[in-house]
Amino acid sequence: MPGQPGAAPDRRATYFDRLVDEVEALEPGDHLLFTDWRGDADECMRPEGPAIAALFGDAARRGVIVKGLMWRSHTDKASYSEEENHRLGAEASDAGGEVLLDQRVRRAGSHHQKLVVLRHPEHPERDVAFAGGIDLCRSRRDDAEHTGDPQALPMSRCYSPNPSWHDAQLELRGPVVGALDTVFRERWNDPTSLDVHNPIARLRDALRGADLTPDPLPAQPPDPSEAGPHTVQVLRTYPAIRLPYSFAPQGERSVARGFAKALRRARRLIYLEDQYMWSPHIARLLAEALRRNPQLHMIVVVPRHPDVDGALALPPNLVGRVQAIELCRKAAPDRVHVFDLENHEGEAVYVHAKVAVLDDVWASVGSANLNRRSWSHDSELTCAVLDTERDEREPTDPAGLGDGARTFARDLRLALMREHLDRRPDDDDDLLDPDSAVRAVTAAAAALDDWYATGRRGPRPPGRLSTHQPERLSRLTRLWAVPVYRLIYDPDGRPWRARLRHRW
Repeated sequence: MPGQPGAAPDRRATYFDRLVDEVEALEPGDHLLFTDWRGDADECMRPEGPAIAALFGDAARRGVIVKGLMWRSHTDKASYSEEENHRLGAEASDAGGEVLLDQRVRRAGSHHQKLVVLRHPEHPERDVAFAGGIDLCRSRRDDAEHTGDPQALPMSRCYSPNPSWHDAQLELRGPVVGALDTVFRERWNDPTSLDVHNPIARLRDALRGADLTPDPLPAQPPDPSEAGPHTVQVLRTYPAIRLPYSFAPQGERSVARGFAKALRRARRLIYLEDQYMWSPHIARLLAEALRRNPQLHMIVVVPRHPDVDGALALPPNLVGRVQAIELCRKAAPDRVHVFDLENHEGEAVYVHAKVAVLDDVWASVGSANLNRRSWSHDSELTCAVLDTERDEREPTDPAGLGDGARTFARDLRLALMREHLDRRPDDDDDLLDPDSAVRAVTAAAAALDDWYATGRRGPRPPGRLSTHQPERLSRLTRLWAVPVYRLIYDPDGRPWRARLRHRW
């Protein structure tokens, strides 16, 4: 539906700064609705604050209707965030809001959506929503320099104590805000108990008097008027579960279907940034596109290392990516280009972004990774953008299908490439054509690789991309890591009929 996501995504510190501006402008009777995977009450949105709990709590105290759904999560002892999510919910609720912990997921699943919707019933032209990959928690307040968030979460020892973080979030206006409001309301109004699948959590919640009954929401305001030339499609994942969602009885896999449909039209360049890119099921779709189209290249930016380490946790994290990359390279050995990212100090940057741009036409930013879990098992939210405004810079129609290059998709890709290559805002002429963009990116990565290989002699070459070298696993390690990966790390949440038919 028509909307206005802006010329490029808000990223990291920029997003938090924009969110503070918009929340502080809310007035009594306005709505603040949010969902998240993790929230840290004390995470500062700016260097001088406010913290997230204070920001939302102050809004509730001045009469804003604050409603939130946090994933209930697993215990902190397992490196999850049950206590942090509970604390954010408790502090916001004490201020007059209502933030609930939601465990209506498949076993070993999570609510992974990252969404904030701000409604102004008396001034709908001010309505705005933020959707993408950035949680309201520690480690996320980084910027384009990738120096890290001073408030950091523990990660693999391969990263610095304040790990650098790369991520993306869309700011959206127009009728799409109403659609995202509906996404929140469907989950909020689902009649199934919030902790139906966790009897231990239910007992613990009962003992501490936790709120398990959502209060009624205010009436949903009409959709805002069109705000720009962008058509925004809201894509979601919900699993098929035993007590089905009232709004998705068979689950929903529109993220998977949207990607699959877009990939069938890819002809020249698939540009991806992804936290995992570790599922052979998704890699098969990419490989099929590469085999069908001999001019098609694929650029993928992934983390250099997983976010965890250890003899038991690390191998299952590596298995899927190795399989996915091997599948794609088997289809097109010279047209698959996989990179990881570092900052100017040489420290690895954790790529948490979930961004796709196909032929400078179709673009998406969201919470869903390129894996089976995100496409079928957890709750996810991605926004696909098709700009009606055509970009007149050559090549005007990279795919040759008559779609034409679109301004938003191209500007998004160019902004990300310029950042990774240390380019000025106006230095991207050689990045417009897919073939020359591939040459520029691979040359920059090769130069940085060579600089390291020759002992860092001379000035550090510009750019932050390195050729990704997947870690190899022994046959013995694969014997146990592959089934663990498939059952726990990348499970399948589709109905059995869809699984048997190999359909999303």
